[in-house]
Amino acid sequence: MATQQQWGITPPISMKLPTENELKLNASLTDELKRQDNFEGSEETERRKAALQLIQKVTIEFVKVVSKEQNQPQAVITSAGGKIFTYGSYRLGVYGPGSDIDTLVVCPKHIQREDFFKYFPPTLERMSGPGAIEEMTPVPDAYVPIIKLEFMGISIDLIFARLAVSSVPLNLDLKDKQYLRGLDERDLRSVNGTRVTDEILELVPQQKTFRTALRAIKLWAQRRAIYANVMGFPGGVAWAMLVARVCQLYPQASGSVIVGKFFSIIGRWNWPQPILLKQIESGPGLEARVWNPKLYRGDRFHLMPIITPAYPSMCATHNITISTKKIIAKELERGNTLVDKIFTGQLQWKDLFGKHNFFTQDYRYYLCIVASSRTKEAQLLWSGLVESKVRHLVSQLEEEAAIEIAHPFNKGFERVHRCKNEAEIEDVIAGDLSYQVTDIKTETTDDTNDPKHNAVAQGDSEVATTQSNGDLSSGDMQKEEIEIGTNGEEMHTIYTTTYYIGIELDKGNSPIESLELIAYQTYV
Repeated sequence: MATQQQWGITPPISMKLPTENELKLNASLTDELKRQDNFEGSEETERRKAALQLIQKVTIEFVKVVSKEQNQPQAVITSAGGKIFTYGSYRLGVYGPGSDIDTLVVCPKHIQREDFFKYFPPTLERMSGPGAIEEMTPVPDAYVPIIKLEFMGISIDLIFARLAVSSVPLNLDLKDKQYLRGLDERDLRSVNGTRVTDEILELVPQQKTFRTALRAIKLWAQRRAIYANVMGFPGGVAWAMLVARVCQLYPQASGSVIVGKFFSIIGRWNWPQPILLKQIESGPGLEARVWNPKLYRGDRFHLMPIITPAYPSMCATHNITISTKKIIAKELERGNTLVDKIFTGQLQWKDLFGKHNFFTQDYRYYLCIVASSRTKEAQLLWSGLVESKVRHLVSQLEEEAAIEIAHPFNKGFERVHRCKNEAEIEDVIAGDLSYQVTDIKTETTDDTNDPKHNAVAQGDSEVATTQSNGDLSSGDMQKEEIEIGTNGEEMHTIYTTTYYIGIELDKGNSPIESLELIAYQTYV
């Protein structure tokens, strides 16, 4: 008798092939995802490929330029190489219109991170056509140093890693753990994204099924506003691993069935039992920390541990709080009810992707956190720093007996205001929208997607201190923007980013007494 193949750490729940009805539901799911603009056109896909091909050529040329600057022997210059790897949604095959491409630039040992930020941008400019580079923002001091590009109509995030090898040929494979030897902490973080993405793809039985299901779950999570690692919800890689685990349990199933099983299995998961796609591996004699609640006390407090499969395994959901766990559980229960009705013909897939009711029905009380600055540059850093602290505020609110749930919305709202005097400025800081500039629309932090803001929001205070010499109100950050109004009055420009936390009070407490503790403003 043939041995049944096992995907993941446990045997499959079912090896059944899809029924005719399940295949029809899968086709209707794909059609709905297309109606939801979840797939990009072939023209944009070809632009992506062309952009990556050029960046690969630029990478090889960049390595040669630095090698020549170092007076390396010609043999070293010729053989040094250099290679790019993609990761994230593009590598997983679940990107859509306007999605960025997460790209890793891997270089040999004699190329330093400082060289990347000094020589890569001018090399790219020299080798690109006129107008190809629409915007380029280096952030060398980020937790994971990055160059943010708008290139050939495509958003590209470039990060860097150097391996302890003399040559990086085009056939180099980062799956080999031996390449992790000699890497510093930042290089290890940089290569981890590619290694995790590749492992996920290798650990699912059918990649096409996985991609269909992941597109659906990502869209659902985004519409329900539970997609944001920095705010205490799962991020992209965590949702991908959850879907991958369900695929392992139903290896022959269609994408529609995986989506249906997702809500019942993940919704009933026995947390804090971790989600694992494979057994946690040890490394090649490295000192890198691997997730281990038996060894590390901090790992024991992870409420919904979802563990990355590539060494060194880490918890992708360490930011989840008591409240966000309750919210996720509630949304999974709602999703399970909807997919049950979809499978019985009572509802359609579009009903699963209905938008959240955070601001309209979910809560009676809201806490607003307003981060304010007098210059745009200061606001990018200050709002990022405030955003990084929101989940910590949520954790503190959870300790209050009066509060049952503190639900952070998963993005901030950026506004521009013009004020005549300090009294009006104080009103803006307190949340008054009377002075908002009407010809500049309110944008979310997702819309602007500023790399400096994101770097600080993801917990890298080094960016803030480096950019402002340790003081967010110093230097160029202090140059207030003042305009002269139609009546000759001075108009002060104030930038704000507002974050919202929905508050559900414990039924045994008085609302008025409970709400006395809710006041939180920030200003620079």
